[in-house]
Amino acid sequence: MTNSFQTKTFNFLQKNDVKNFIGVPDSTLKEFISFGLKNKKIIVTTREEEAIGIATGMCLSGSNSLVFMQNAGFANSLSTITSLVKLYKIPLIFLIGWRGYLKDDAPEHTLIGKVQPDLIKTIELPSKILSEKNWKKNCIWALKKIKNNSPCALIVKREFHD
Repeated sequence: MTNSFQTKTFNFLQKNDVKNFIGVPDSTLKEFISFGLKNKKIIVTTREEEAIGIATGMCLSGSNSLVFMQNAGFANSLSTITSLVKLYKIPLIFLIGWRGYLKDDAPEHTLIGKVQPDLIKTIELPSKILSEKNWKKNCIWALKKIKNNSPCALIVKREFHD
């Protein structure tokens, strides 16, 4: 396992009081998820709304949580995010894989990849894109957001084909 920004992100968030990592697997986030599974710190769900529900309950009990998903799952869960997380200011960090970021990605990823930034902006979910250079600064930003009861998103660009 390489020490990529995804594994560094997982370690940093865990060391800074994010206790729960819940979501639906995405190959864009494979290093983050593999590291979490190896360390028995990930709960895998079948749907994004299920992950959000579990994470919301954990947050309400005082335990910081992160929900990971691909962008198609993010689109599927817009109603849950707007009518629960945003409305009641549930302090969740979303980690969203950006499939369709590459111009030559698989055809089924193209449209969701194109509209993802607009969806995030439309529902007024504060977000930052993670990279090898800025992961720590953006994780600190996300931790401040949830400390102030604001949900937010960290985005990981899909920069490979599988």
